[in-house]
Amino acid sequence: NFKRVFRRDGSALWIPTSSDMLSVESRTNTDHIARAEIRDLGPLQKPEEKGGPDLFGIEWVFVPEVGGSMVKPGNPVLEDVNDWEEVIPFPDIDALDWEGCKINAPLNASKRLLGVTFQNGIFERLISFMDFENAAIAIIDEDQQDAVHALFDKLADMYNAMIDKYLEILDLDIVCLHDDWGSQRAAFFSLNTCMEMVAPYIKKVADHCHEKGLLFHQHSCGKNEALVPAMIWAGVDLWIPQVMNDVKMLTEKYGDQIMFAYTPEIPQNASEEELKEAARQLVRDYAPGFPEKPVMFSLRMAPRIFAEEVYRESRKALS
Repeated sequence: NFKRVFRRDGSALWIPTSSDMLSVESRTNTDHIARAEIRDLGPLQKPEEKGGPDLFGIEWVFVPEVGGSMVKPGNPVLEDVNDWEEVIPFPDIDALDWEGCKINAPLNASKRLLGVTFQNGIFERLISFMDFENAAIAIIDEDQQDAVHALFDKLADMYNAMIDKYLEILDLDIVCLHDDWGSQRAAFFSLNTCMEMVAPYIKKVADHCHEKGLLFHQHSCGKNEALVPAMIWAGVDLWIPQVMNDVKMLTEKYGDQIMFAYTPEIPQNASEEELKEAARQLVRDYAPGFPEKPVMFSLRMAPRIFAEEVYRESRKALS
């Protein structure tokens, strides 16, 4: 059904939700250990396992209060991007524990959309090397831009090589690349800068996914409405915006070129009937856009009764 939605041909049977997707974040990619984001069929992540070195040996520190990790502050490994070839040791992708990743192979039998996630994307990776301020300067510094292009190009090649290795184990449908581009109030950089410095390498990964028959999902936190044209140009199939973005406006303006996910506000302390009515209203608001401008719903925090009503009503609406 998810794939039917992306075809925009009217064959979708219901509006997809986040529960229709499965994402593998395997220990094989040590970024997930460093970032405290493990999703595989192996043992649960132990407290002492969270944080530590990522694929490039960059040290991350787990912060229990926020449930996530940050690069160990105050000691960026790269000060000038022109030095990256001497300073940044790229990992040997073939030497990673792909045998261990096979613990996830039973997920191939799932009927849900199956994907893999890369926690550190193009711009995020530069931040991990340089810290945020230096990374933000580097992509607009004419003396560093050529080196940034070369580094980002090699990063894209690395992600593509990893996708190929995952495909030897998993029957993938979609790839998600984390690359946060904004804050709560605005994007980190202009659309022109994004198009020149970042989007070409998102496109290189997205094109590789499409050549392999995969969908491409960009995770990008922040108020990034202004950068949606760059996502479309790069071939992004799906973006799940945070709630500070106007998803209805985005869907009306761009929904025939990229699919967005809407995260509804769930009424607090609502009765069962009030939850059901809120679910029905959600479907009434977004079903008319199908099939040309479809959406998905992000319902990870929604009560079960709400999610079930969304499913029932969207089956009716799309029939």
